[in-house]
Amino acid sequence: MPSSRRGARTDKLFGGRALNSMRIEKSFGNWAREFRPIYGPFEAGLGRFVDFKKPEFIGRAAAAAEKEQGGALRLLAFKVAAGDADAIGDEPIWHDGRAVGWVTSGGFGHRTGASLALGYVPAALAQADEGFEIEIIGERRPAVRLREPAYDPSGALMRG
Repeated sequence: MPSSRRGARTDKLFGGRALNSMRIEKSFGNWAREFRPIYGPFEAGLGRFVDFKKPEFIGRAAAAAEKEQGGALRLLAFKVAAGDADAIGDEPIWHDGRAVGWVTSGGFGHRTGASLALGYVPAALAQADEGFEIEIIGERRPAVRLREPAYDPSGALMRG
């Protein structure tokens, strides 16, 4: 229904790409991209939602083992120096000249004016801030690991 039929509401129509841009700016994962059965909850940054006080649930043993061992991967957010093209998913993530991971989602952040990407790297590289590149259309582009969401890191605007 067009916004003009909604009375005093100021809702606007928006598309899937706008929604994708907003979620990537907030470093929010997406089912089937960042959250899949091949990634454990601690690798995906979702460990806080696993309730080990529950006596039994499907995947409990695997989640407990991942928590104990730390998991092999980590989901990270990146700001990419890409002026003419953005990552969209499945691009290689490089670190110090070696392909080490892959992009799960990417796109242009319209509020931040930056090319952004989410992707998995080995847990051993999760704390590195520099040395990353993301390959887009055959060209490696410098990428900086983001330690917080690119837009509204505290979530204040989202809750306001």
